[in-house]
Amino acid sequence: QVQLVESGGGWVQAGGSLRLSCGASGRTFSLDAMGWFRQAPGKEREIVAAISGSGRPTYYSDSVKDRFTISREYTKNTVYLQMNSLKAEDTAVYSCAADASYSRIVGGQPGSWGQGTQVTVSS
Repeated sequence: QVQLVESGGGWVQAGGSLRLSCGASGRTFSLDAMGWFRQAPGKEREIVAAISGSGRPTYYSDSVKDRFTISREYTKNTVYLQMNSLKAEDTAVYSCAADASYSRIVGGQPGSWGQGTQVTVSS
């Protein structure tokens, strides 16, 4: 079972940027697809972005396309989510996820989850 630990959340004004990090351990990092999900109060959890084990392909939800970038650094077993041009509607708990299957990540059913990190965007 892979362990995932997120960091980098916080408070930012609208239009600002944040970078989330997710460190993975317990499994060969390059074999897992990784994803970022978010859940806002009163809403269902939704996928934000995904990246395959090899780094390509990547997936972005329409709501974050062209603003967010997912990447992974193999030497650090870490996946990142660079969030630019943040909006108030991006406020949510962001969670990292991992699975051997990229399709399961994109389909919203990964096998492993991190604990989540709060992102608050103030307008």
